[in-house]
Amino acid sequence: MAEANTVLILVILIFSVIAHEVAHGYAANSLGDPTARLAGRLTLNPLPHIDLIGSVILPTLLVLSGSPILFGWAKPVPYNPYNLKNQRWGDGLVAVAGSATNILLAVVFGLIVRFGSTIGFDATALSLAATIAFINLFLGLFNLVPFPPLDGFTVLRSLLPWRLSSGLARFEHQIRGAGIFSLILFLLVFSSVFAGPFFSLVVWIFGFLIGG
Repeated sequence: MAEANTVLILVILIFSVIAHEVAHGYAANSLGDPTARLAGRLTLNPLPHIDLIGSVILPTLLVLSGSPILFGWAKPVPYNPYNLKNQRWGDGLVAVAGSATNILLAVVFGLIVRFGSTIGFDATALSLAATIAFINLFLGLFNLVPFPPLDGFTVLRSLLPWRLSSGLARFEHQIRGAGIFSLILFLLVFSSVFAGPFFSLVVWIFGFLIGG
């Protein structure tokens, strides 16, 4: 039973991060950058999106270790910000699209949990909906944390005046230059310092959604 639950959580997480990435691609395409569409990445088929480390190995280790942080990623959709029609806000809109999609999914499935029993959903369906809602809520809010390479940093950079924005862009370039090691360091610091309050916030919002 525990193994089945682990597999279910991983499957939901994988499709949630894929939905996140596809949303980036659709947002970019609608704003003038067809790169993801031309690369065949505007699809929910998992095969073009699966990243061995981010979609399989890291989430599995987090779930099996009972980590308070449930995190993963798919291969980033290809994206050329210079193609965007709106150079002032386009980058931020593309960035926020991923988290907005996860939060929208959380709201939809949270409302299913809240009202599903009155329209005939059984306990198994409600439990599945609750898992989908919680994972997507966690992913959506976590990705809004303003630290690179998370989307929240890009959103913050887009909102600031040019001088401050360019300074943050240089900082982001340095962090991204460290590759996965910067993300691992961030996850370690976040887990040890901020995970408790953040998890409590997610649980509170989740309870509000489902009427708990």
